[in-house]
Amino acid sequence: MKIELDVHTHTIASGHAFSSLQEMARAAADRGLKLLGITEHTPGIPGSCHLIYFRNLHVVPRQMYGIELLLGAEINILDTQGTLDLDEFHMSLLDLRIAGIHSLCYTPGTPEENTQGMIKAIENPYTHIISHPGDGTAKLLFEPIVQAAKAHHTLLEINNSSLKPCRNKVEARPNNLEILRLCKQYEVPVILGSDAHISFDIATYDHALELVKETEFPESLILNTDVARFKQYLHLDK
Repeated sequence: MKIELDVHTHTIASGHAFSSLQEMARAAADRGLKLLGITEHTPGIPGSCHLIYFRNLHVVPRQMYGIELLLGAEINILDTQGTLDLDEFHMSLLDLRIAGIHSLCYTPGTPEENTQGMIKAIENPYTHIISHPGDGTAKLLFEPIVQAAKAHHTLLEINNSSLKPCRNKVEARPNNLEILRLCKQYEVPVILGSDAHISFDIATYDHALELVKETEFPESLILNTDVARFKQYLHLDK
């Protein structure tokens, strides 16, 4: 499978990552990517970016080392109401918006309540991608989430980092298998995410691709393989 893009990565600006923006871009170019997304954590994660960081993204060139950059954020879903920790003004400044649940700043409910909160985030017109929905941080019902993602052209991520054995996320594998099977059944595209916090991990999808193989998931529904299709699906080509 030819991989053209990785759109979920972090630099030292996120506070717990280890490569600079230019190091990440250079590594992406060296790996033959055409597009790199850098999506820093929003303020709900300790040590992450202040809002002024997102206001100043306009100074960064969107072409670097022969590849295209999309600069955005991984925004925290805070509660079962789907509240996001970045306001509309700051979201409007971003090229790419990922929303996800993180244990450090999420108030959980029942599986049904957590599911409704994620669906509200999916329905938010600013949301492009839901990060690591299968990592087990919140108990979720995946069929309604997949159906909502299809209805709103929001991509669900199969997150490689959460599948690493060292992360000890015991629910990640069965959850992501279920997500892939449901997306295959309903013909819903997905995005593979490295969630790279260091340049060496860019476009590393080894664990995710094992699940793709196991489920016989169609390559045509994996949007990492074609920049144009990725942009078209999320209406980023306008």
